[in-house]
Amino acid sequence: MEQKNIRNFSIVAHIDHGKSTLADRFLEQAGTLDPRKKRDQLMDNMELERERGITIKAKAVRLVYAQAGREYQLNLIDTPGHVDFSYEVSRSLKACEGVLLLVDATQGIEAQTLAHAYLSLEEDLDIIPVINKIDMRNADVGKVRSQLVKIFGFKEQELIETSAKQGDGVEATMRAVVERVRMPGGDAAGPLRALVFDSSFDFFRGVVIFIRMVDGEIREGQEISFYSSGISFKVDEVGIFTPERKRIGRLAAGEVGYFIAGIKDPRQAQVGDTVCEAKQRPAEPLPGYREIKPVVFCGLYPQAAEDYGKLKDALDRLRLSDAALSYQAESSQALSFGFRCGFLGKLHMEITIERLEREHDLDLIATTPSVIYKITKGGKEWQVQNPADFPEISADQEIHELYIEISVITPVEYMSPIIDVLKDRRGTHRRTEFLDPERVLLVYEVPLAEVVIDFYDRLKSMSRGYASMDYTPLDYRLTQVVKVDILINKERVEAFSFICHRDKARRRSKAMVEKLSEIIPRHMFAVPIQAAIGGEIIARTNVKAMRKDVTSKCYGGDITRKRKLLERQKKGKKKMQSIGQVEVPKEAFLAALKLEE
Repeated sequence: MEQKNIRNFSIVAHIDHGKSTLADRFLEQAGTLDPRKKRDQLMDNMELERERGITIKAKAVRLVYAQAGREYQLNLIDTPGHVDFSYEVSRSLKACEGVLLLVDATQGIEAQTLAHAYLSLEEDLDIIPVINKIDMRNADVGKVRSQLVKIFGFKEQELIETSAKQGDGVEATMRAVVERVRMPGGDAAGPLRALVFDSSFDFFRGVVIFIRMVDGEIREGQEISFYSSGISFKVDEVGIFTPERKRIGRLAAGEVGYFIAGIKDPRQAQVGDTVCEAKQRPAEPLPGYREIKPVVFCGLYPQAAEDYGKLKDALDRLRLSDAALSYQAESSQALSFGFRCGFLGKLHMEITIERLEREHDLDLIATTPSVIYKITKGGKEWQVQNPADFPEISADQEIHELYIEISVITPVEYMSPIIDVLKDRRGTHRRTEFLDPERVLLVYEVPLAEVVIDFYDRLKSMSRGYASMDYTPLDYRLTQVVKVDILINKERVEAFSFICHRDKARRRSKAMVEKLSEIIPRHMFAVPIQAAIGGEIIARTNVKAMRKDVTSKCYGGDITRKRKLLERQKKGKKKMQSIGQVEVPKEAFLAALKLEE
């Protein structure tokens, strides 16, 4: 097909604003969908996506749409809506010339709506505003129209109203894509250059490379190579997504599709790399993606030690389809060998763990999420993410933690309690903006460590689900965080150590020692459980000793007989405490690692 008849676009929106439903209607309208395979959320083919009702992975599909007697090729790349998958969105937008900015008529503009719109503007994409769910009883189309005009500066005539569920306005939306999204650039006659925007792993065929063609063409039997590595491969199959893979033999400039070249090692197919001809490498590669840096870390350990190798293979394959995932091997005193994994947020972490367990049949133990701290001492700087590596307190060292700019959009009635929580999380107010008389935008700068565990859940519970949030990493700033050590029977147990701000150390330490006192079984001697910062004990409790009635066989006689037996028992317990070993069950480690503030 001629380049002038190709349109590459994406749908971006806040979570649960109807992206997947609109994509389903596009498939039906274009006649791409087989009636026998019709089902809701057709683009979301992962079981986990369908259960949670969210998009996790970006998907591509080719639609053929006829208008005014001319056929157009529409390449739709569906994107996730949650902030933790923003890297998926950014990769998709690199392969497009335009986006549909979808807004729920019952919810209005929310945090991810703003974030995705600004990201689209940065990429210089053609933006088409679409108001969805106009058929709902509580839809307020007029208010949403005024929000789009006021906040983004759209003109009234640019706005499109749809009901993806009922199919109203879908034809007008597709027509707008043809008319308002520019044709793709690139030299159809030039040497091959294609951008790798995603990939997946096929157990029988190897790595499936998702590409957006920029220059030239790719065809079966062609010798190609990746620009970064220079390794050459012979193309076995070239095709498109309908949304299933469909073999067509070649792809030309401007088109979106896939190729298979018998690549068995996932590390040889890097997302953001440039595919070129093996014998005619271009002078410069395509601008790829910025290197993503994880901000949340946790340890992943197999329940059964013999599954360590299986977990490593699973992480290798999962990283192929999730470039934001990072990991490195580590060991734990309590949990043996595992991996320290990096994620973009807590939901990203939860989804990754669930995918590993479901798709690779693994039983995993995950530790409490943590973040990176930067330590400077004597002109040297290094990073710490694991409490075990945290240095001892020293007057000549400085500790910095990552701050984020968090944007919360909430109904005005919930504004006060949300502000209180942001202040409690050491947040600094930056601005407040009333989007309309009923909704307000709160912008705060907050340490990432304060929001990574339970902030999102608290935000939703306080606002009855109406508030939404988005965040952007800022920089590292000086902080007063400390490492808290947990001592059991005066012996430090490194697996229980944690890092927190000094002002909250006592409260969290008290919760930790009390939790451990409930789980650690009683011994024949009293077991002290202490929390310490350096040499200072800041919290303590005891697991009471098991009592044996040594005077039960003492019938009658003088009271001194009983006292002698009790004194002898007391001395024995004291000696036992000094030389005895406390066995900490695995359940105690799991409970402590899941402990939330």
